[in-house]
Amino acid sequence: IQQYIDLLIVLTQKELKVRYKSSFFGYLWSVGHPLAFAFVFFIAFKVIMRIPMEDYALFLMAGLFPWQWFSNSVNASPLSFLANASLIKKVNFPRNIIVASLVLEGMIHFLLSIPVIILFIFIYQKAPKVCWLYGLPLLLAIQFLMTYGLSLLISSLNLFFRDLERLTIIITTLLFYFTPIIYPETMVPKQYQHWIKFNPLSFLMVSWRNLFLNGTLESTYLLIS
Repeated sequence: IQQYIDLLIVLTQKELKVRYKSSFFGYLWSVGHPLAFAFVFFIAFKVIMRIPMEDYALFLMAGLFPWQWFSNSVNASPLSFLANASLIKKVNFPRNIIVASLVLEGMIHFLLSIPVIILFIFIYQKAPKVCWLYGLPLLLAIQFLMTYGLSLLISSLNLFFRDLERLTIIITTLLFYFTPIIYPETMVPKQYQHWIKFNPLSFLMVSWRNLFLNGTLESTYLLIS
């Protein structure tokens, strides 16, 4: 077990080095990407369309940062085995560790982005809640397992169906707009509310937002996630 843990750490470090190789801004790109999207959505929905919602910038970031972890990991998963083909052919080890390191690297980036969310929480005259002490580890574990399971499925299937790489990007893009991230779930018309329940990410993203904004967690949402 210790050898597998060491291997997981080494592969995760490799993923981080490859991601930031020849990159001048490094970590800032991971934070800047969701911030740029938050700025675009804020201008579109708050300034132009004047959506009646307080603290909308904070609302966006509370959903965009955990979503980035999910989408980056899932979109990169189709090539995870193919990119490490030489390693797989030479060394005998559990192949799923490669996918686990990919998801773990995304989680590390998400953890490093939490200070940005805290900064905006203080800007909007709020404060982190005690609930974070158990809420963060709980949601991290749920999202890690959900993202890891889906990434492992996609990376395995892509070995036989190479079209899955392009299909994954399309599906995650559609899933983003069907998930209440840039809008609250209460804005969905009643006749379509039941469709939210079929999206496995809806309750998870709402849980992240409730934790960051209100310091609350709904046990039903956690169980569904």
